Amino acid sequence: MRNPSRSARMLVTPRRSSGNDLILATILAFIAGAANAGGFFALGQYTSHMTGYMSFLADNIAIANLWIAAVSALAIGAFVVGAGFSAILINWARNHAVRRQYALPIAVQGGFLACFAAGGLLNGEVGRLFALACLCFIMGMQNATVAKISGARIRTTHATGMVTDIGIELGRAVYGRLQPGDAVAADRIKLRILLQLVGAFVLGGILGAIGYGMVGFLFSLPLAAVLLALGLPDMIGHFSRASRP
Repeated sequence: MRNPSRSARMLVTPRRSSGNDLILATILAFIAGAANAGGFFALGQYTSHMTGYMSFLADNIAIANLWIAAVSALAIGAFVVGAGFSAILINWARNHAVRRQYALPIAVQGGFLACFAAGGLLNGEVGRLFALACLCFIMGMQNATVAKISGARIRTTHATGMVTDIGIELGRAVYGRLQPGDAVAADRIKLRILLQLVGAFVLGGILGAIGYGMVGFLFSLPLAAVLLALGLPDMIGHFSRASRP
């Protein structure tokens, strides 16, 4: 039986197979779907949906509802900062610890998701804003990390883009059947990958809705544990080797 720690390292190593890319992206899409459900449970809003927040921002500026506009700006800002922080960690690791360039941001996301669980301990608007900023930061980090890992082919929190691409491939398949002489066909491999990721996101959302509904913010802890299990083995191995004389 393969060592779980070794398996985790293979998923986050800089040199991975396309199969490992897909496994990692599927796990992260599942986590994103579950965490997104947690955002709705905690905040009444889906925190991966930056298009919605931008619309909220514009609409509420137009009607001079500055508090809602400020909350929307906080969500967008936290998402952008999370994506930027992921890029900083990956680029730093490329120059100082190349084998940890993806393990590091994934482990950090696990830590922040554990912090999101603490949002339930804070009462009132402060707790709500903390949870919002924390979860949007995590979503931004994850989206940027997977984009970096996959060469911008995959973004696990961007369901709109994935569903759009599924529609495009289905349209190509239908057109190819109607006009066989035009040599147009769906990319079946891409379509399978997209369907798998969307399915993982939806499944994560279902289990997240059930989990957060039953135990509240604490359901973030097993999600955080999955991310930490992916990122920490490589980090621990690095520091243990570095500490040897």
